[in-house]
Amino acid sequence: MNRQRKKILMFHPSLAPYRLDQFNSLNELFDLTVVFLFDNIWNNKMDQSKLLDHCRFKVLYLLKGPRRKGKVFFRFGMYRMIRKIQPDIIMGFEYSLTTQLLILWKQLGIITQKIGTTLDDSIDMCHHMQSKLRNLARKRSVKHLDFWVVMSAEVSEFYKNKFNLKEHQLIVSPILQKPERLRENARKLEEIAQQYVREYDLEGKKTLLFVGRLIPEKGLSVFLSTLSSLLLEADNLKFVIVGEGRELSSLQAIMEDQQLRGKVMFAGRLEGEELHAWYACGSGLVLPSLFEPFGAVVNEALIFGMPVLCSQYAGAASLITPERGILFDPKNRNDTLEKTERFLEMIQSVKEVRLAERPSLMGNYQLQFNKEWEKLT
Repeated sequence: MNRQRKKILMFHPSLAPYRLDQFNSLNELFDLTVVFLFDNIWNNKMDQSKLLDHCRFKVLYLLKGPRRKGKVFFRFGMYRMIRKIQPDIIMGFEYSLTTQLLILWKQLGIITQKIGTTLDDSIDMCHHMQSKLRNLARKRSVKHLDFWVVMSAEVSEFYKNKFNLKEHQLIVSPILQKPERLRENARKLEEIAQQYVREYDLEGKKTLLFVGRLIPEKGLSVFLSTLSSLLLEADNLKFVIVGEGRELSSLQAIMEDQQLRGKVMFAGRLEGEELHAWYACGSGLVLPSLFEPFGAVVNEALIFGMPVLCSQYAGAASLITPERGILFDPKNRNDTLEKTERFLEMIQSVKEVRLAERPSLMGNYQLQFNKEWEKLT
């Protein structure tokens, strides 16, 4: 006889593609209902209908309540949702007011379930809190939450050492996607990737790739300025930027000022197969973030066999091994140049796209995932 799965009710900001596999895997262990507080990512609109087709967990929405630029103050109907679903476990997110409200309700005896939160903070963010208010929320949360879901073993150790949390209270579950899902339509990905190679004249070139929002936190302006000398000196080096954002005009200005037209290319914002095809044909991914809770693009690139030059400040730095890439300090010009030159020696020039020749650099994390989440059973 199968053991009845415990019910988890998770309150989460919005449905994002990089969360799908984690939520679906969680639903295999538990009876998972995710209540989204926004109907899309406020600063990066996704095709939600396509994402919902892949959801194997129950999806509900609470959309009424005050908000500001993606920040949820609270949502009307949370308690009604708890009463309706009768979960064994309730999850908030980060140190949000949603999480603080769950803590308050449990203190008052309004709810009795085990409560926890998901925390995307990198180890750098753990040591350098962004505000006094966030620091106060963390101090309150560690006193009252039953468990935490964190992105890396380093963050788990930080909470054990600083706040005396126990091993069973910390679930290490980074935002990882399944290679078989991202790579499943190999023929179509190869066709799109080969189109990119022709359109951007990439064959025989070492092609660095950036994927993400064009905002100051990503450190792209500084990185591009630093990289300009290498781009000018190397005939076989190109840099493709995939994304959109308020720094687009300043990045284009750097390209013009440094005479990098033809060396730096802007591909615009892409998602799904159009995005994944860039991972299939590029030489290496660059993530120069000055501030980055995790960085799902690192996992995506590795899935397509693409090495990564990754900022040491990104949470996804925990995924980088000598076989997968190189870490660097984007705040240090000399370190950036030195590590980029080493990275260029590591990566290969673009050639005819065959995914079979680019196996995933990610291992199978399913057993570890199950082991960590079984702490709640």
